[in-house]
Amino acid sequence: MTTGSRRASALLFVGDLIVFGFSLWLTLLVRYEQVPSQELISLHAGPFSFLFILWLLVFFMAGLYEKRVVLFKRDLSGRLIRTQIFNIVIAALFFFFVPAFGITPKTNLFIYLIISLALILVWRLVVSPRITTRRARSEAVIIGTGPEVTELAGELNGNSRYALYCDEVIDPVTVSVESFGVALDRTELRNVRLMIVDTRDAAVAAFVPLIYQRAFERGAYEIVDLLALYEEVFDRVPLTLLGYEWFFRYATRRVSGAYLLSKRIVDIIGGLLMGAITIIATPFVWAAMRIEGPGPLFIQQDRIGEHETRVHSYKFRSMRMNKSASSDWTIDEKQENPVTKVGAFLRLTSLDEFPQFINILAGELSLVGPRNDIEGLGKRLAEALPYYRVRYLVKPGITGWAQVNQQYEQGNISPQSVEETKMRLAYDFYYLKHRSFVLDMTIALKTVKRMLFRLAS
Repeated sequence: MTTGSRRASALLFVGDLIVFGFSLWLTLLVRYEQVPSQELISLHAGPFSFLFILWLLVFFMAGLYEKRVVLFKRDLSGRLIRTQIFNIVIAALFFFFVPAFGITPKTNLFIYLIISLALILVWRLVVSPRITTRRARSEAVIIGTGPEVTELAGELNGNSRYALYCDEVIDPVTVSVESFGVALDRTELRNVRLMIVDTRDAAVAAFVPLIYQRAFERGAYEIVDLLALYEEVFDRVPLTLLGYEWFFRYATRRVSGAYLLSKRIVDIIGGLLMGAITIIATPFVWAAMRIEGPGPLFIQQDRIGEHETRVHSYKFRSMRMNKSASSDWTIDEKQENPVTKVGAFLRLTSLDEFPQFINILAGELSLVGPRNDIEGLGKRLAEALPYYRVRYLVKPGITGWAQVNQQYEQGNISPQSVEETKMRLAYDFYYLKHRSFVLDMTIALKTVKRMLFRLAS
């Protein structure tokens, strides 16, 4: 572990201790509805000081001070919640079996659980990344090539909230085995002890024996997988670094029956709610459209569903003519069929999507999943982009991970180019790999937030 990592872990340790103490003070404030007196604090200080030490040991045993937790924060919130609940159970048993302290704070422990969970999550996920200085971060060398490697190095070096920064990038395509060894000697002299490696890159294969010798026989480096770190930093997968083995491993993974059942229940509830809103909104939308001009109330689109099945999707019409985007639309055609004023409002509020509640209740769509394409456009994109059809292995959704993360060109709410579609695909593959009930709920909440933000702006 490098000096930077030790400083980062020490910072977390001190911060956790402060959070434990402040949580106790807030608990007493909430419980007794007044600023805690010195006598009340003294009464609780003795037993809770012992518990603080015990809890920090539990944090240590749970791996919450390890470098990998400092770097990879995706599972941190869940681990913190589980660990702190375990700590409260320890505290309850402690006060039950050791009554000598004269207090049995059952209510206090419940209040403390809520307050400490909230504060520890804010401290670990929000505050600590922002006060980490460059000197307290781990130095790393990246072994890999391609635009994603450059993108990752630039993001790490340009944003101080990360627990490491890139000291050097070694491109395996441009160096020999001998010069590679010399480059590693340089990094060791600078006390760089973290190596980020793209092990799936064929160009790296020639250097694997030397990497193994330095990392595992000499113990000079700790190895971090480049794809895993890229996902952690950008919340998407790097398309140019993917190979067939990635899809064999993640695209075919089974999800639990409990997840599928809970997802379906949420879809039915959400579909019924969307249906109710659609029924209420329909006469007002129809009246607004009649005022603006002629045209049908709804449009039907043939879209691509799960396993590339055809889905007849219904939406409120938002453009002048009842014509869906296709694979051969031109700029002139788009200008001849502009978005109407009513349609702009429907898109702004996402109300144009609500008639698809029929597809959700029928099980053809989900509330959350990769956004499905119109047939003609989807076929063209599948021809232009490698692995594109893999996104249809899961049920498409009204909203998805790409929709709440990707930034499009000004005025656009969906990809308008192959490059933007590549970015969407990177987010879709991230969802394919990590899909879960928690991720679905995160996407749903972010979607609501984004809708409200659009309305406010």
